[in-house]
Amino acid sequence: MPQVPIIMPQLGESIAEATIVDIKVKPGDEVADDQEIIEVETNKAVMGVTTPCKGKIAQITVQLKETYPVGAVLGYVEASEADAARFAKHAPPAPQREVAEEIPARADQEVAPARQKKIAARDGDAGGLPVPVAVKGATFMSPRVRARMAELQLTTADLAGIMGTGAGNRVTIKDLENFLQKIENQTAQEASAIRAGVADAMRRSWTRPLSTIGSSVNLDLVLQERQSRDPKPGPGLYAVRALALALAETPAAAAKLIGNRVVQSNSIDVGIAVEAEDGIMVPVIRAADKTSLADLTAKYKELVDLGRQRRISPDMQAGGVATVSNFGTFGMEWGTPIPLPDQTLLLGLGAGKKVPSWDEEKKEFVPRTEAQITLSFDHRSIDGGGAGRLLKRVIELLEAPKQL
Repeated sequence: MPQVPIIMPQLGESIAEATIVDIKVKPGDEVADDQEIIEVETNKAVMGVTTPCKGKIAQITVQLKETYPVGAVLGYVEASEADAARFAKHAPPAPQREVAEEIPARADQEVAPARQKKIAARDGDAGGLPVPVAVKGATFMSPRVRARMAELQLTTADLAGIMGTGAGNRVTIKDLENFLQKIENQTAQEASAIRAGVADAMRRSWTRPLSTIGSSVNLDLVLQERQSRDPKPGPGLYAVRALALALAETPAAAAKLIGNRVVQSNSIDVGIAVEAEDGIMVPVIRAADKTSLADLTAKYKELVDLGRQRRISPDMQAGGVATVSNFGTFGMEWGTPIPLPDQTLLLGLGAGKKVPSWDEEKKEFVPRTEAQITLSFDHRSIDGGGAGRLLKRVIELLEAPKQL
């Protein structure tokens, strides 16, 4: 009796392969037309593969937990002469050999280069993979690979350097295991909790459209004004105070977009980036717009001491609307710091340096202490115009420190 192949269908526009998670029939079972007989899992969902026609299952050529590409033969149905004739032109030649070559997750990965040449040569063949062979890097990963990644708590960013040997340059389970074996031969140590926390926060932050604008600010009056204070606040604390006052004037600038709702905070709570061992901690100054520079200075000293002891609790770091990062303390003049996932804004202050500035009254260049100041923001919540006006107001306040 003639046989009709059961083909792995195209399961989605960007789906190139799927993993077998359940086989509901066995050889000899009678099946109806379009009956679901196999469940497969992609990186998006679990889906069903159905029979091409009614008949009897002749054989199932796939195994559970194995990954197969679109177009692979999964088995055969014994069908009538009429049904076999309908599907004859779609039956692939030498199915057993083709399937063995097309499975990217099996141990015989040495066939990958030859397979890729074959795929490239048959450009336009409807039975080929919907992924161009020119794709490079860890672009496509099978459910089996993703399951292993989840087991090891790996992310796609961790595998970005792997060149896949599977069809369409997909990363196979063998590629992943080879990568892990190389790591084992290198010097490594467990990431600290704070390092892992920073990494996780930055990954979550980077899911948003972020933008950065910048300008320069004259710090001469800030440096002069701080000399009259004891203890002396650093320029970063002046920036915290200026940002808090500017946000109090336009609180909508720090609103968060959650779904289709714009959520505004009831308090101007501003974080301060504090360097701790192996990471950054961001304690929050509550109601910073109502906290004097003197109180900010005392509070900051306390937070730095706690940060060095790694004793800043999660509650002390939660709920801010924006953060200030004074990367100028490291001698850096410019930076694009990333806002925390639950915040909209991050103000960055660079190192001050003497530069010539034209004095219109004196008609000559005079030296002044200038620093670069940046504002990184979630572009979903605020546009360039609003961010620009906020940064301009911060600069105005910094250049008139008596108002702080």
